[in-house]
Amino acid sequence: MGKTIIISNRLPVQLEISNGRINAIPSVGGLATGMKSVHSEGDSLWIGWSGLVEEDISEELEPKIDQALAEHGSSKVQLTKEDIDGFYYGFSNRTIWPLFHYFMEYTEFEWDSWESYQAVNQKFADAIVEKADPDDTIWVHDYQLMLVPQMVREQLPDISIGFFLHIPFPSYEIFRTLPWRKEILEGLLGSDLIGFHTYDYERHFLSSVRRLLGLEVSFNDIYYEDRMVEVDSFPMGIDYKKFSETAAKHANRKEEELSELQKRLNLHKNLSPDAKFLLSIDRLDYTKGIAKRLNAFEYFLNKYPQYKEKVRLIILAVPSRSNVPQYQLLKKEVDELVGRINGEFATVNWTPIWYFYRSMPFENLIDLYTTCDIAWLTPIRDGMNLVAKEYIATRTDQSGVLILSEMAGSANEMNEALLINPNNFEEIADTLDRAINMPLEEQKSRNAVLQKRLERYNVENWAKDFMGSLTEQGQKEKSYVARRLSVDLMNIVLNDFQDAERRLLFLDYDGTLAGFHNDPQKAGPDDELYDLLDSLNALPDTDVYLVSGRDKETFSKWFQPKGYNMIVEHGVWISRNGDDFKMLENVKKDWMSKIRPVLESFVDRTPGSFIEEKNYSLAWHYRKTDPDFGQKRAAELNTVLRSLIANDDLSVLNGNKVMEIKSSNVNKGRATMRVFAEKEYDFVFAIGDDWTDEFMFQELPAFAVTVKVGRQKTQAKYFLDSIKNVRGLLSRFVMNT
Repeated sequence: MGKTIIISNRLPVQLEISNGRINAIPSVGGLATGMKSVHSEGDSLWIGWSGLVEEDISEELEPKIDQALAEHGSSKVQLTKEDIDGFYYGFSNRTIWPLFHYFMEYTEFEWDSWESYQAVNQKFADAIVEKADPDDTIWVHDYQLMLVPQMVREQLPDISIGFFLHIPFPSYEIFRTLPWRKEILEGLLGSDLIGFHTYDYERHFLSSVRRLLGLEVSFNDIYYEDRMVEVDSFPMGIDYKKFSETAAKHANRKEEELSELQKRLNLHKNLSPDAKFLLSIDRLDYTKGIAKRLNAFEYFLNKYPQYKEKVRLIILAVPSRSNVPQYQLLKKEVDELVGRINGEFATVNWTPIWYFYRSMPFENLIDLYTTCDIAWLTPIRDGMNLVAKEYIATRTDQSGVLILSEMAGSANEMNEALLINPNNFEEIADTLDRAINMPLEEQKSRNAVLQKRLERYNVENWAKDFMGSLTEQGQKEKSYVARRLSVDLMNIVLNDFQDAERRLLFLDYDGTLAGFHNDPQKAGPDDELYDLLDSLNALPDTDVYLVSGRDKETFSKWFQPKGYNMIVEHGVWISRNGDDFKMLENVKKDWMSKIRPVLESFVDRTPGSFIEEKNYSLAWHYRKTDPDFGQKRAAELNTVLRSLIANDDLSVLNGNKVMEIKSSNVNKGRATMRVFAEKEYDFVFAIGDDWTDEFMFQELPAFAVTVKVGRQKTQAKYFLDSIKNVRGLLSRFVMNT
């Protein structure tokens, strides 16, 4: 059992340098807390940036830092000031952060920042490779390191890699604006498991993968190169016990044990027993909607003037990225709004807003959570929002009301909160009124359900759930390996091939010997394929047949001069040794005039699709359409066609981005069996990639070696992952004869 390697931008410790001595102090952030159980159990290592740039670390200090970090199971990635400026403040926080939170107006697309992002991701990948063993498990975290999985995969192809994104993944229409969109997707697809907080983010990611990379997605599995990548949602929890137990202790403190903040809060509570405290805690970030919340509060006071001197809004804005221009402007805007609203509404005895621009110790956060009657958290867009969960965890008497933006990831699992649209001031004002007047029994009934759920799915369970899924994914891969044409199995097949007296090979073309193309006529054979087929065709006592759904005119042009054996249009025509094509089956074509108008109507309504008319079949291609839209239209067409052809002895073949209508008595299985019956063969091999090839796999004798290209459900005995592997296997047939 290997070790677990956790990778994040920052390490879970903070370094303090004093008189040449190094102290490493554990962090208390959400990720550090969440990964504590994974990091502390068994053999593990956490890799990340120490917080000190290379320029600030002297030669004599470096080993001391390494030693201090090692005592906490950590190892540093060395970054320069230039790295931090370009990678962190640049691409991560001026490109990815605003874009993924739907703030396109703040998004910058700078080539230099992208190059820095690539370079730093490579530094992290190299640091992992240096420390990793083949049986280790790697878990990469967050948007700063989205290229790392593929970079590690290139150097350690068989290692287990998980990735978790802690921010939203945007819709396809937003993500497609990123110039380096394919590189980001390919970087993430180096993982075996990719995790998101919500199903919405997972769905957006899968849509981008389909549309931008054209990859096959089956439910939440992506078939990429020679691997299967799983995508799933894991809503991150909190250390529920820590918050609830601390809150319980706070409730039993004596007067002299109270913090100064708690004493001040109590004083104001006692002066106005009927007044309600509203709490707003966020990092000072434009995604959190603080300025909009202040404007909504002003709207509320104007709409419900009876609450003047009866409510107080406490805003804690934690400083964040203060050297980024947008954050500087935001602070200025928030400062001015607080000043204006307080100036407009304050009385001698009442200031409507208390505003803190600072970080607060954990104990003071608990003071605020337990004292405030209403938590008002309305981000414009938020990956999760753990503050909402923390507030609920501290309400030990189950009182209190949570008002939560429906744009926060946590809203998906906190339906008992009062969910609002953060842009709808009318709804916000009415919801504040409802929260202020909510009966205690209703508060308790809502919070009881929330607390039970949060306690059950805490942050430790989140981490265990992800790691468990990553382990299962590895086992799933191994279950595939049992049927993959592995080296050992391939050697057995090659020996059988060599020992055979008479051999028969059936080779599908598109998706097996050659890749797909938006224009089917441009997917012609390359020189390497011609050389391979020439060599196979020249083998003694070996009959090779190209078996395809393509029309005979195309195959005549590509292969007839070579003298190959060919079966085309799914078994209608056969050519032996390059002779003229002859019909294998007597088929009718009078049905085509009835079906063609139906296909034409779907072409008109599906941009990018087109009809290919063969001698005895019609094919509707939708490779160039939007993947989701094409799939929807294909399902519609399938339903229409099956009702039309019910009495016509026709069948519909669903291939790779193509639907073909043909006579039911024609298929690759019937055609290949007719060839097989002509001679005594003691070795039969058939390979193909889509459903039309399943007829071959089903019909050929039990001793035949049948191989599927790709990892779909199949009747074949084995599978190979790619066209490259297919050509490699066929080349071995040639070399070992």
